[in-house]
Amino acid sequence: MSPAPHSAGILPYRRTVAGLEVLLVHPGGPFWKNKGDGAWSIAKGLLESGEDVRAAALREFAEETGVALEGELLPLGVERQPSGKTIHAFAVEAELDAAAIVSNTFELEWPPKSGQMRGFPEVDAASWFPVEAARDKILKGQRPFLDRLLSLIEA
Repeated sequence: MSPAPHSAGILPYRRTVAGLEVLLVHPGGPFWKNKGDGAWSIAKGLLESGEDVRAAALREFAEETGVALEGELLPLGVERQPSGKTIHAFAVEAELDAAAIVSNTFELEWPPKSGQMRGFPEVDAASWFPVEAARDKILKGQRPFLDRLLSLIEA
C-alpha cells in the first residue's frame, strides 16, 4: 500500500481598507463545474519525490495561476484532509489580478467511458475573499489554514 499523497500550496493574502482578504482558486474540470461554497481551495499540488516543500508550493502556485510569487513564505502548518492527503501550506502577502490567472491543464476521459480525452484547466477561477467569506468558500479540511493565517498576522 502506498503512503497517502502530500501536497504543498500557498494562500496569498492582502490587506484592504475593508480588512484582510485571501486568494482562493476554484478547481477546474467537470466534477467541480457547478460547485461553489465548500469547493474553493488554496493553490496547491502534489510534492514530487525528494522535492523541497517550499519549492513545491511555489511551483504549484505558478502552474495553477501563471504567477511566480515573491516574498516571505509564512508556514501555516500541515493538515490531513478527509481524503487522506496531507497539505503543507504557506501564506504570502501579495497583490495580483485574480481575473488574469492562467492555469495549466490536465486530460480526463469525458464523458466517462466515452473513450474521448478532453483537456481541462486545473483551476478555472481565482478570487479574493474576505476571510469570513472564505470560510464558507474553502474546502472544509483547509479551514484551519485561515485560522493560522489570522493568528500569524495579528500576533
